Amino acid sequence: MTTAAPPSSLAPLKGPVFRMLWTAWLAANVTMWMNDVAAAWLMTSLTDSTVMVALVQAASTLPVFVLGLPSGALADILDRRRYFAATQLWVASVAVVLCLCSLADLLSAPLLLALTFANGIGLALRWPVFAAIVPEIVPRHELPAALALNGVAMNMSRVIGPVAAGMLLAAAGSAAVFALNAVLAIVACVLILRWRSQRRASALPGERFVGAMRVGLQHVMQSPRMRAVLVRVFLFFLQSTAVTALLPLVARGLGGGAGTFTLLLASMGSGAIAAALYLPRLRVGIGRDTFVRWGTLAHALASCTVAWSPTLWLSVPAMALAGMAWISTANSLTLAAQMALPNWVRARGMSVYQMALMGGSAAGAALWGQVASFTGVPWAIVAAAVFGPTLLLLTRRLTVGHGADEDLSPARPASAVPDPVAEPDPDAGPVMVTVEYLIDPAQTADFHAVMQETRQARLRQGVLSWGLFRDAAVPGRYIEYFLDETWVEHLRRQERFTAADVGLRDRRLAFHRGAEPPKVQRYLGEVAE
Repeated sequence: MTTAAPPSSLAPLKGPVFRMLWTAWLAANVTMWMNDVAAAWLMTSLTDSTVMVALVQAASTLPVFVLGLPSGALADILDRRRYFAATQLWVASVAVVLCLCSLADLLSAPLLLALTFANGIGLALRWPVFAAIVPEIVPRHELPAALALNGVAMNMSRVIGPVAAGMLLAAAGSAAVFALNAVLAIVACVLILRWRSQRRASALPGERFVGAMRVGLQHVMQSPRMRAVLVRVFLFFLQSTAVTALLPLVARGLGGGAGTFTLLLASMGSGAIAAALYLPRLRVGIGRDTFVRWGTLAHALASCTVAWSPTLWLSVPAMALAGMAWISTANSLTLAAQMALPNWVRARGMSVYQMALMGGSAAGAALWGQVASFTGVPWAIVAAAVFGPTLLLLTRRLTVGHGADEDLSPARPASAVPDPVAEPDPDAGPVMVTVEYLIDPAQTADFHAVMQETRQARLRQGVLSWGLFRDAAVPGRYIEYFLDETWVEHLRRQERFTAADVGLRDRRLAFHRGAEPPKVQRYLGEVAE
């Protein structure tokens, strides 16, 4: 029996749509890195505070933590093409303000942090929508390679952005970096607008903003795989951000300047690119949990080497190893999140994932910056390197890759919602649904286990509450109930049915011993007068 070869690392780039959007993503990330490098280096000239230097990265990543879920809800509700383009216009506008303030010599440490935070808002807005677009435009079997290519784009920008920023900082100053950022953001916007996306067809009205956020957060919290991924990504970035947040000070400790800082960042990006191109081959026979474990440990060892290296000749390869470990771990966690989310909630789910990632980054930058102010930069990086693997060991039961991934492709329910006598108002509600089961009492324990899975599945689809009741007079008779917020939400839940839900429904029905299928009834909420 032959095993199918994994798709080429570059296979997704053969598709013109992915190739165009990947180019836009590369340009968008180049602007991000150029801004972060320029801001981090500029901060070292505006203040002597170690904490303020570390807070540049916190200010860049904190908006994703604060605005992640709202941006994901917007990406699932609005036209993704126009929304993606608008995020680049925001980034361009912030770059123009930074350029003008730099030219007028108006930048202070607090103002630079504020504008870095504003630039981070662009990242918060654009990341969930791009994460939701990728699985729509590439085949499922090419998704790991596409996600690895996204990592390549991120890390190519980690090379291109710092090199370009370093050259411009040395030759023309920070204003030139911010001006080029504005130009690249506009180029990305134009590329995005060239994409002709297909609008998602539905006869139902669009979701409301607040309700969409509730459903997205509820879906993630009721997914065991997503909960494990969120813990893993938060802890990894809490550890790994120490070396990047304190890298300007590491460069100064080596006696270097902006060029040294740029070289170290570029080395990390180069290592990540090299690893990302081989990830599809490396994944054959190696689980995602294994990648996370070894990637965390390798990053910790590389960070310690960078922290105590007396020479640039040792720091550069150590940073390259850190980049390899970083992309291997981050890509494994991103793939786990993508495979755990159906398309209808993908942007919201990935926004929560990005919140955990950036929350870990922001918390790590602030935490290790404070530690560095008391103990020194090398000991702060070593503390982070010990902290990460220790927490990984303590949470070793959390898995992001055990077992096969569920088939979350859309599927039709077994039966459509029957036409009511009088069509309810779309906002009428709540809607209570009851399902009656008759089972063999000897199978009670197994039935309860399946119904616990059913509870999580219903809540992931957006129901407000769920319950299971046993008939006190008839052994084996159970009533399941769940509440939808409104009639239109009840109808919308039918569109969220997946192939995995079909399999769960079949397992549930296998317990039913009645002559007829389980009886389903629907009730509309009324206000007593």
